[in-house]
Amino acid sequence: MSKYKLFLLRHGEGAWNKENRFCSWVDQKLSVDGVKEAQDCGRLLKQQGYQFDIVFTSILSRSIQTAWLVLEAMGQEWLPVVKSWRLNERHYGALIGLNRAEMALQHGEDKVKLWRRSYNITPPPIDESHPYFLEIYNDRRYTTCDVPKEKLPRAESLKEVLDRLLPYWNSTVVPEIRKGKTVLISAHGNSCRALLKHLEGVSAEDIANVTLPTGIPVLLELDENLQPVKPRQLLGDQAKIQAAIKKVEDQGKAKPSA
Repeated sequence: MSKYKLFLLRHGEGAWNKENRFCSWVDQKLSVDGVKEAQDCGRLLKQQGYQFDIVFTSILSRSIQTAWLVLEAMGQEWLPVVKSWRLNERHYGALIGLNRAEMALQHGEDKVKLWRRSYNITPPPIDESHPYFLEIYNDRRYTTCDVPKEKLPRAESLKEVLDRLLPYWNSTVVPEIRKGKTVLISAHGNSCRALLKHLEGVSAEDIANVTLPTGIPVLLELDENLQPVKPRQLLGDQAKIQAAIKKVEDQGKAKPSA
């Protein structure tokens, strides 16, 4: 029997989503379409009668901005929003800033899919020569983390995302769920996929085929042991959701120049 409701949300489209670049820990705002996705998501949740008690986000602007827009559309701006780097997007290391389709043309689609979607493969780490290294590690938000800046990742596999996310999930999010609160996690494609792997027991092989489109809320109904009682539900127009999933999957395909 369903006891708790948990909502996961990949932020609305960001500027670099639109450009098909690995964004990762570079801080980007939502695109115009991303703003609309977040507002539409909030309106859908309101129409379906959902109400949240607390919201968790990463410390990246696109995740926070999405939460704000969703809550505004729902008339729930007053809710507490708790932020942690442990919900950040996966750290793509040296791949940050690169175009996925160009990488697929250069290295092959299979290699890019491994970098993007596999569970255990860690991309090459970022170093100080990388054009976005200082922008990330000189950002003041990373002085607020619960680990020293020099201990923050330089690249991550999905497994490593789950490893840094789970302590926060268990210590901070789970107690709120157990109080009977309806929780929204407004985060990123990979932090949400990592949580789904944990909660649903998805295998390391099958998680590569789990795709979350931007701005689409995912409802998980959980029992008293926080085990899902039914398959995850992606809420909204199912035809549009399938088209959005295909769009995400096509980002890693080579597009030869004419």
